[in-house]
Formats: sequence, C-alpha cells, structure tokens
Amino acid sequence: MKAAEGKEQAGPASEESEIRAIIDDWSDGLRNKDADRCLAYAADDILEFQLAPPLQYQGKETLRKNLEEWFAGFDGPIGIEITELKIWAGGEAALAHSINHITGRKNNGEQNDVWVRVTIGFHKQNGKWLVNHEHVSVPFYMDGSFRAAVDLKP
Repeated sequence: MKAAEGKEQAGPASEESEIRAIIDDWSDGLRNKDADRCLAYAADDILEFQLAPPLQYQGKETLRKNLEEWFAGFDGPIGIEITELKIWAGGEAALAHSINHITGRKNNGEQNDVWVRVTIGFHKQNGKWLVNHEHVSVPFYMDGSFRAAVDLKP
C-alpha cells in the first residue's frame, strides 16, 4: 500500500518478515551465547514463562541474568533448530509459535537434546517490534509421574 507521502507502508508480509528476522537474530545470539543479542528486541518489562522455576520472570535484566547462567552451563555453542514456525502480525501486535530443538554439550559432558514449545508475543513500540512475552515449555506425562516429556520429537 502507498502512504500519502509516496513511501511504502509495511503490510502483513513485511511485518512477518520483520518478526522472522528478529527470531533469526535471537537464535544466532543463542547459538553464540550472546545475551545482548538475545535481548536486543526484548521489552524492558518482558514477561517470561520459562522451563526453570519460578512460574514467571519479569524484566529484561532478570532475563539477562537467567540467560547468562544458562549459557555458562554449556561447553561450546548451543544448537537450535526452529521448526514449524508460524507468525501472525498486523498493526501493533504479533504472535509467533514454533517447536525448537535445543542441543549442546553441557559442562559435565552430558549431551543436551530436547524439543521445546515456544510462543512469543510482540508489540510494536515507536515503529519497532519488541518481545513483550515469551513462553517456553515441554509437555509432561499425565500418568501420575508428572515427568517432563523431554523424549518427544515432532
């Protein structure tokens, strides 16, 4: 669509591309254990539902601390494969979800190999997409054991 000044306006396809670029940049930051890069698009008051307790984390600096602690547990880079990515974007809000495969060697020599479900909420502020919510989870077995189902694969 053309704006009154003759400049292109961002449409849904453009917004989806912007969100995809943010997710790609975040995943590169994760691979390289670069907290600044992972947080480049996080809102200051981001609300996170992560795998580790507590039930929620609030704020960019809390997320930075948690990321740095998690990164320190890996010996070398972290592998991430983003699959089944779906993005809906329009106006001032966007939503993305995916199934992500996280791999890497832990400091104790153990190999990390888990699939997680990820949902990310975005809000456009001053023309820039920011992540204001992220939810990462794994299902659990409902057989009474309440064990995390980390052996599942798509």
